[in-house]
Amino acid sequence: MSFEFEFTQDKLAHVIPNAKYGVAVWYNELVELLPVFEITSVGRVAAFLAQTAHESGGYTAMMENLNYSAESLCKVWPTRFKSVADSQPYNRNPEAIANKVYASRMGNGDEHSGEGYKYRGRGLLQLTGKSNYSAFAEYAGIGVADAPDYIETPRGAVHSACWFWFSNDLNTFADAGDFEGMTKRINGGVIGLADRIHHYNHAVEVLGA
Repeated sequence: MSFEFEFTQDKLAHVIPNAKYGVAVWYNELVELLPVFEITSVGRVAAFLAQTAHESGGYTAMMENLNYSAESLCKVWPTRFKSVADSQPYNRNPEAIANKVYASRMGNGDEHSGEGYKYRGRGLLQLTGKSNYSAFAEYAGIGVADAPDYIETPRGAVHSACWFWFSNDLNTFADAGDFEGMTKRINGGVIGLADRIHHYNHAVEVLGA
């Protein structure tokens, strides 16, 4: 399968101009992997680039930033951090925060297992949770213990994002222009929806030119 439009490095540079490692690195991975997962039309590629650009800060962050203050924790996770006083032990402690907020869900063990931090968000779509890491590792033919390091590489970041995209039938959402439904599949809510749509509109304009 090949792209249904002319997908060039120059076009990608206009979509992710500040990408870590340089645009050429990402272009080479995307050109090889996107067609494997049937992400080949302007709409599908634009949606993929929009969602991944939002989740990765424009292809600059391959790992979730959990360096929250006690005050911020109460706003972001009000059900888990009910007061600033309760949040204080977690203030600016990403490992402790991840172990608490991701405990006992997504295949992770309890807060003391350390799996919340070990399997925190990584890659272009911030793959999160032991269940997702295990499923991707099985697909990619690697051990789950090796998955975190792999997903932080450009190759693994694109590979894991494409796998998640295809596994969650996000091409169908892209074809329907259902950005709200797509965003819910990716992060469970509609956080950053306006920014994602902004990225999408820009990508469509650039890719379709």
